[in-house]
Amino acid sequence: MVFFGERTLQAAVADFLGHYHTERNHQGLGNRLIESGKEVGRKAREVACQERLGGMLRYYYRKAA
Repeated sequence: MVFFGERTLQAAVADFLGHYHTERNHQGLGNRLIESGKEVGRKAREVACQERLGGMLRYYYRKAA
């Protein structure tokens, strides 16, 4: 990635931290999320994808009813 200023760098770091803490599975925690959202554990519904950092980070989840 190429950053064109401090603001874009800070935005990228904030996006990564959001992904790291709420969307990425952590092997050291038994492959669980640190802060799981309400969508975690749903078994029925359509699968959706949330992208961060221009699609470099992806999080798949089931949509709410």
